[in-house]
Amino acid sequence: MSAVDQLYFPNPVQPVGKPTQPTRSQPTQPVGETPFSKVLDQTQGVKFSQHAQDRLKARNISFSNDQLKQLEGAVNSVAQKGGKDSLVMMGDAALVVSVKNRTVVTAMDRSQMKGNVFTNIDSAVVI
Repeated sequence: MSAVDQLYFPNPVQPVGKPTQPTRSQPTQPVGETPFSKVLDQTQGVKFSQHAQDRLKARNISFSNDQLKQLEGAVNSVAQKGGKDSLVMMGDAALVVSVKNRTVVTAMDRSQMKGNVFTNIDSAVVI
């Protein structure tokens, strides 16, 4: 007899059953809570692009702190409703805002608004 024939296997090999797959838990977000990234965006306020800053300066448009808070509130409200690019009318100024980036893209005063067509916006807010 060879050495291989003398090996003893105390437990015979059993057929493999169907492998059980562990259930993967999906990360869930509690109802009514806002994702952290959105909360972070909302706390960062509204920025002005260089183009918008140039337009505001050239057209002698300025905003008080209260008006900036109103603008921020308008952007938050558009974001909650799913808007992406919005026209915000504030007094004598019209602002085109990228809601996702929370950035004022361009600005104009009432005299430039007449006869102007606003494109690529999906919402409008009048403050």
